[in-house]
Amino acid sequence: MESFPDTFLKAFIAYFVIIDPVGMALIFNGLTADQSEFYCRKMAFRAVFFSVALVILFGFWGSDLLTVFGIQMDSFRIAGGLLIFYAAFGMITQPDHAEDKNGNHLMGDISVFPLSIPLIAGPGCLTLTVLLFSRVPEAAGSLLPLLAAIMSVFLLTLTGLLFSKWVVRTVGDTLNNLFKRLLGILLASLAVQFIADGVRGLML
Repeated sequence: MESFPDTFLKAFIAYFVIIDPVGMALIFNGLTADQSEFYCRKMAFRAVFFSVALVILFGFWGSDLLTVFGIQMDSFRIAGGLLIFYAAFGMITQPDHAEDKNGNHLMGDISVFPLSIPLIAGPGCLTLTVLLFSRVPEAAGSLLPLLAAIMSVFLLTLTGLLFSKWVVRTVGDTLNNLFKRLLGILLASLAVQFIADGVRGLML
C-alpha cells in the first residue's frame, strides 16, 4: 500500500495535467469575455462545484453506471468529444449575443455545459477517476489522499477561473481575441482527438 504523500502526489499530477487549470482559465475567459464580474464568479463557483460532485460520484459509481447502461468508455469519449467540439466552434465563430440595458452581452448558464461537462470533468477526467478509484484498496482512510488531490486541483482550477478575466485584461483586447480563437482551435483539436481515440477503441 502506497503512503499518503505518494498517492496524493501521483493523483495530483494526473488531475492537474488532465484538467489543466491554467488552460481552463483561458478557455473560461474566452467563453465569458463580455460578461459581468458577478456572472463570471457565479459560473466559476457553480462549474467547479458541479465538477467536484460529478468526479466524486463517478469515482464511486461511474464504472457500475456505465456497465448497467451497457456504455463503453470509448463511446463515452466520443460523446464528450462531440460536446467539446460544439463549445470550441462557438469560441471560434463568436456568435452574436443579446444585450442587456447596459450593453452587456447576455449569456445563459454555462456552468454545467460546457464548463463542468465536458471541459472540466470531461471524458479524460472521468476515465482517470474510475481508474484511480479502482486501484485504491478498500480500507479505512485509503481514499483520503485521492480525495485530497482532487480537492486541491479543483481549488486551483477555481482560483484560475476567478482571476482569468483580470489576467487576460492585463494582456489587452487584441491578444485576448487572438487567444480566444487559438484556444478554440486547440479545443476543437482536443475534441477530434477524443473522438478518434473513442473510434479507435471501438474498432479494436
